[in-house]
Amino acid sequence: MRKGTKRKTTHKDAPPEKPPAEEQKNEPSPSPSRADEDNYLQDRTGDAEHQPEPSNKVAAKGRRKRAKVSKPETEAEYFPEKRNLEDLWQQVFPVGTEWDQLDMVYQYKWNFSNLEDAFEEGGELFNKKVYLFGCTEPQLVSFQGQGKVTMIPVVVAVVSPFPPSDKIGIKSVQRETEEILPMKQMKMDWVPYIPLEKRESQVERLKKSQIFILSCTQRRAGLKHLKLERVKKFEYCLPYFYQPLQEDELEQSTVVQILYPIDPKPVFCEFDWELDELEEFTDKLIEEEELPADQKEPFKDFVKEKVREAKKANREAREARKKALTEMSEETRTAFENMRFYKFYPVSTPDTPDVSNVKSPFINRYYGKAHRII
Repeated sequence: MRKGTKRKTTHKDAPPEKPPAEEQKNEPSPSPSRADEDNYLQDRTGDAEHQPEPSNKVAAKGRRKRAKVSKPETEAEYFPEKRNLEDLWQQVFPVGTEWDQLDMVYQYKWNFSNLEDAFEEGGELFNKKVYLFGCTEPQLVSFQGQGKVTMIPVVVAVVSPFPPSDKIGIKSVQRETEEILPMKQMKMDWVPYIPLEKRESQVERLKKSQIFILSCTQRRAGLKHLKLERVKKFEYCLPYFYQPLQEDELEQSTVVQILYPIDPKPVFCEFDWELDELEEFTDKLIEEEELPADQKEPFKDFVKEKVREAKKANREAREARKKALTEMSEETRTAFENMRFYKFYPVSTPDTPDVSNVKSPFINRYYGKAHRII
């Protein structure tokens, strides 16, 4: 025998070899003894003090769990299904509303179902390309028996094959000059509105969108990082519109806004260069103690300069209009001729103030009046 090898030994008392798996298949497996079961369970718990309950109690526990699962379910709670365009009016940015007044706009659950219905078959906006912008109108209205100044949200719909404008006007009585800026400079743009039923759609499917809204990406939380003048610009914004076909029919204004900057109080007034005589106009301001006497000549020079600027702006506007009309295609001309403005006010409900008596067709100084109020 070689060193390092083991000799195979046999024992007379060794148990017989196990039969093949096929033969074992039909033989009943021997049940474990009570001692074996206790040892197994003790090994599972690792602690003699945490012995499991007898098998009949375990079964009882199992039965109790099954009984708990089989308890009758509580009655399902149902919520009203949201309308497809229900949040459309909320998605439209209320242009020109003061930031600290926005919460007042949304303090009521305004109902714009009339706007939603307009997009249904038979409605004013059905199957048309529409551009929407919002604004607010502070009005004294009655609600629950009390009169209260309320910020009423309004939605203006412009039916047009192309965006009515890509510019924003900035003008107020506090501002000396009027500015016409690109929308994007004020973080605004026309974006497709996605109805609720299509919120999960791919972006490619939105290219056929017929509803566009004026949106603003400026967030209130970021205002604290902006200069006050920049913040105020948002509050003075007005959606801008230029209608070259109607400009010839409108008489250009001969009035200039005057904001003469002197201490302690600036002089604010309007001067009409066709109706007002500058010498008399200035003397009247001095007489009313609105202007110091020693500021008479500087004030007159200031007004003359503003009149020159206004006349130049009018002249340039006329020239630009003539050029635009000359270069305008027939398709664009037809689009301007068929362009329509609709002004939507919220529908009266028991939960909101009644605004039916304060509706006005006027939109703003650029758009003029709406073709229809709804």
